[in-house]
Amino acid sequence: MNIKYYILGCVFFLALSIFLLVGFKRSDNSAPSSPSVATVDKIKTPVYVNPKFQLLLDDYEKQIEDLMQLSGIPGAAIAVVKDSTIVFMKGFGVKIANGKDSVNENTVFRIASVSKCFSSFLTGILVAEDTLAWDDPVIKYLPGFALKTKEQTEQLTLRHVLSHTTGLPYHTYTTLVEDGTELSVMLSKLKDVDLSNKVGVEYSYQNVVYSVIGEVIHAATGKTFEQEMQERVFSPLNMTNASLDYNTITKNANRAWPHRIRYGKWRPTPITNTYYNVAPAGGINASISDMANWMVALLGNRPDVIDPQTLQQVFTPEVKAPSKNRNYGRTQRFSSSYYGLGWRILYYPNDTVVYHGGYVNGFRSEVAINTKERVAICLLANAPGMVADKGIPIFFNLFRAQHDSIAAYDNRQRILLTRTAP
Repeated sequence: MNIKYYILGCVFFLALSIFLLVGFKRSDNSAPSSPSVATVDKIKTPVYVNPKFQLLLDDYEKQIEDLMQLSGIPGAAIAVVKDSTIVFMKGFGVKIANGKDSVNENTVFRIASVSKCFSSFLTGILVAEDTLAWDDPVIKYLPGFALKTKEQTEQLTLRHVLSHTTGLPYHTYTTLVEDGTELSVMLSKLKDVDLSNKVGVEYSYQNVVYSVIGEVIHAATGKTFEQEMQERVFSPLNMTNASLDYNTITKNANRAWPHRIRYGKWRPTPITNTYYNVAPAGGINASISDMANWMVALLGNRPDVIDPQTLQQVFTPEVKAPSKNRNYGRTQRFSSSYYGLGWRILYYPNDTVVYHGGYVNGFRSEVAINTKERVAICLLANAPGMVADKGIPIFFNLFRAQHDSIAAYDNRQRILLTRTAP
C-alpha cells in the first residue's frame, strides 16, 4: 500500500514539473507588452516604478487621506501617469455621503470645464488630418453664425474660440446655459451682444461661444460632436466609462453623487442636466480610469490617436490670462500665466505646468501636466473644497522637493542598462 502511494506521488510530481517547465518556456518566449500604450485594462500595477518616485506616491497618498479626513468630503479619485505608465490610481471615500459604496477606478464623475481640454484635443486631431485649421473662420463652416458686426464675424477663427479671445464679455449668456436654453438659441443671440474688445486681443472666459466648436466639427465631418468624440477619443483610448449626456451618467449605478454643504454637513444633491447643452465646454462624464488613459495620450504616448506635435500646439500660450486656482502659486509662485487652446499654462521660475480645472453641479475636476518631466495627474471629487483645491499642488510640491533624487536614480538605471546592453 505504501509503495502504491509512493508511485502515485512520483507520477504526480513528474507531471507537475513538466507542466511548470512548459509554462515557463511559453512565458519566456512571449513578446513583452509595450508600456507606451498603457491602459487600465492592460496595466493594473506598473511594470516598473522608480522606488524614489514610489516613496513620493506613498507620501502623497497619506497626505490625501489626511486631507480627506480634514475636509470631510465624501469621495474623490486620483490618477498619476509617469512617462507612459499609470503609476497611481485610487478611489478615496464613498460615492455618496453616509453611504457604503466606495469610490473606485470606474466610478463616474462630471468633469465640468475640463471638457474644454477634450474639445481642443479632438479639434487638434481634425486639424492634423486637414479637416479643420486653427485659423479657419467660424463662418467657413457656419455661414449663418454672426457676432455684432460683419467685421467681427469674419475675423472670428477656431483659434479665437478655443483660446477665449472672441472679444465677447466674460461668461456671455452663461445664465442661459444654467436655464437650460438650447445651444442654437444661445448662439443666435450673440449677434445682439456688444463686444468688450477686438477679436483676438483679450482673454475672456466663455461657455456658450466655446461650444460653437462642436457645431463646426459637425459641419466639417457630417457627424455630431458626440459621435466624433466617441469614435476618435473615447473608444481608441479605452475610455469605456466616458459619455457626453445626462441620461448615461444617471443610469450608471457606479456614479458619484454631487454634494454641497448644508447645515454644516456635506449633503448629496441630484445630478442636474445643466451644461450638457454646452457639451464641448462642460458636458463630459468620466471615471478616473478614463482620465488616466487620456493622460497617457497627453504625454505623447498615443501617436496613433494624436500626434505629439499637435499636443504642442494646444499647449502653446495664446493670450495672457489669470490663473483661477491660487493654490498653484502659494508655495512656489508662478512668474506668468496664459491660456492656450483649451488649456491654462503656468510658468514657474524653473518649470511649466499645463492644467485646467472645472466645477459644475457640486463636482470638481483638476488635471495638470508637466511635459518636461513627463508626469500628469488628475483629481476628480464629488464635492468642492480643499481636496480639489490643494490635491494637485501638493503633488507637485512633493515632486519638486524630491526631483533630484528621482532623477539621480533614473540616471543610474540608464547607466547600468547601457553597461549591460549587448
